Amino acid sequence: MDIPTTMRAWQWTTCPTTLESALSLNATAPVPSRPLAPGESLIRVLAAALNPVDYKLAELPLVGRLAIPKPATPGLDFAGVVARAGPDSPLQPGERVFGKLEPKQQFGTLAEYIIGSREGTVALPEGVSFEAGAALGVCGLVTYQALTKYVKGGERVFVNGGSGGTGVFAVQIAKVLGCEVVATCSGANMQLCKDLGADEVIDYRTQSVPDVLEKSGKKVDFVLDNVGEPAALYWQAPKFTKPGAKYVQIGSQVSLGFIYDLAFRFVVPTWLGGAQIPFSFAMASTNLKDYERLATLVVQGKVEPVIDEVFEMEDVPQGYKKLRTGRTRGKIVVRVAQES
Repeated sequence: MDIPTTMRAWQWTTCPTTLESALSLNATAPVPSRPLAPGESLIRVLAAALNPVDYKLAELPLVGRLAIPKPATPGLDFAGVVARAGPDSPLQPGERVFGKLEPKQQFGTLAEYIIGSREGTVALPEGVSFEAGAALGVCGLVTYQALTKYVKGGERVFVNGGSGGTGVFAVQIAKVLGCEVVATCSGANMQLCKDLGADEVIDYRTQSVPDVLEKSGKKVDFVLDNVGEPAALYWQAPKFTKPGAKYVQIGSQVSLGFIYDLAFRFVVPTWLGGAQIPFSFAMASTNLKDYERLATLVVQGKVEPVIDEVFEMEDVPQGYKKLRTGRTRGKIVVRVAQES
């Protein structure tokens, strides 16, 4: 494969307001050229998926200004083909792959070439499209890890936000594990959640979620919160969870109010109004074996990536604007380049 010296890449240097307003498409960005470490691969990106963490990190004053080298390219999730394999890499040039990069880096996946790590670059099974592979990135991995760590067959799992980027994976993976699943979403997405396997669906816009869960008479073994809102949901969880149930959160809003709320969950003793049930954040830990198991579920038809919309490379800012609304059905994917 001929590798050019320049490429198209979305980049930003300062982010005074929103990431989408700070981005510009550089048609002559340099292709990563440093020597590949053992296990690494230079990858030609064909599809990438957008995540809220892309703009949340960039828009944080200290992280955005100091921790990320500039000019920076956003994006963590990718699918593409290996252009060059580093030493000790099991991958071959031309092989189809998918995976994720790590946050707070300069060279993200909204570029035509990236360097992928050994643990974060996985063979893309035949029959799985590049768009579907890109959608698996962070959201597929973090939900798989959170659920396989904490739940087992026969348990009742509550998924807050069952139709978003992580929620669509959470509902399906929980069902694969043999769990009973109750999920929340808007009325417009209730059928989607049911089609994904949810046993019960609550319309959070027209119903009080804690009241519905409590009145059902069936206590929850595990809560996976993909939204982080309302914050009161956590404090009302003892009404609808079993003793020893865990509350794991993936999505969150960055605000002073939320930070204050977290202090009560982590620092303040229970007898002074602190945490009533165990609380933790789920973080995607890049792990090749977990990715391979997740890919196997996709091949078996047990988990299907849900894609809300595919944007062209030129329309990335519009993709972030839509993602920011919080009303997507599954993942937003960008077609970075055409397969040659």
